[in-house]
Amino acid sequence: MNGYRELLIRGSEKVIGHYELLLASAKTEHERELYRQRIERERRLIKDLQGELDYRAA
Repeated sequence: MNGYRELLIRGSEKVIGHYELLLASAKTEHERELYRQRIERERRLIKDLQGELDYRAA
């Protein structure tokens, strides 16, 4: 299962990269806020997944 979580983490990191590119070229404040929220959601997912890894390692 460890490999599965690592795959999910890498996927979320890649998604964050895409959203950061979109954020840099956003034309409206609404777009910028949408991308910021999505980036934050992905970061929370990564944190949750890493927490599960830490919990299982203990």
